[in-house]
Amino acid sequence: MIVLTGACGFIASHLLSFLNQKGKEEIVLVDKFDNEAKLKNLEGKKYSEKVDRERFFSWFLANADQVKFVIHLGARTDTTEKNWATLQELNLDFSQNVFQLCYQENIPLIYASSAATYGAGELGYSDGLNPENLRPLNLYGVSKNEMDIWAQARANEQETPPFWAGLKFFNVYGANEYHKQKMASVIYHAHNQIKTKGEMSLFRSHREGVKDGEQQRDFVYVKDVCEIIYFLMNKRPASGLYNVGSGKARTFLSLAEATFAAMGVEKKIEWMDTPEVIRDSYQYFTQADMSKLLAAGYKRELHSLEAGVEDYVKNYLQTNRYE
Repeated sequence: MIVLTGACGFIASHLLSFLNQKGKEEIVLVDKFDNEAKLKNLEGKKYSEKVDRERFFSWFLANADQVKFVIHLGARTDTTEKNWATLQELNLDFSQNVFQLCYQENIPLIYASSAATYGAGELGYSDGLNPENLRPLNLYGVSKNEMDIWAQARANEQETPPFWAGLKFFNVYGANEYHKQKMASVIYHAHNQIKTKGEMSLFRSHREGVKDGEQQRDFVYVKDVCEIIYFLMNKRPASGLYNVGSGKARTFLSLAEATFAAMGVEKKIEWMDTPEVIRDSYQYFTQADMSKLLAAGYKRELHSLEAGVEDYVKNYLQTNRYE
């Protein structure tokens, strides 16, 4: 069986649907299951059991001989979180325990890291960088980077699962993210704003030399993320950290234009100041170096920003459809 944590969440619920389409139904879901809105993400999907996060480790020890793979996507993903104790518990301690158990029980593992670990990108965006040299801009990024540092240390001691991969997700967008509220993608918010007001808002630039809307991010469609996870599950190349992005930085203005085009609405953008609470930790550029994954044999073409946005808007947001 496959264990999938954070099962009600955005990427995990999409992955559950993807695995079902691949004929995999012996999947154990791990989450809190206390958010009625998020439970919609599980409707119509096939799985063998739901295990509450609080009792997961006792369940795991009792059933480890049946587990073939663990995909650990559960985390506190709010980049504005200021309570380190929460991030320590959910993003670091919990993840380390999962990693350690997979090592002890000889079970392969994929866990969620983040492009937030790269901070302002002073050293670039290569997954070959030593995480000890990275300087994340917020506590969320710190928690993810501390996990990567710890995992690399275990690798140096040869105390790891038979295969493990920490996935540095860049700006993932797609269906099933409605519950993320302020942390949902700009596309999700743009669609809702355009639908209700005929216009959308983007942050002004507060950096000299960068025009409004010219901030750039690596936007990656969640369907591509699922394909990459599935590839790593089956191919199991060299263990370590892997970037999961499109490999192409695009501007927020391009993203907005793609959203207007997908909705068939004339572009109308309102500019707003970047909130001060995130202004100092705002990333103005990210672009995944995907060479490591490509060298491992990944050949599937990824969605362009325009193609991904069109599919998301037309087939999910405008039809209120879940994946």
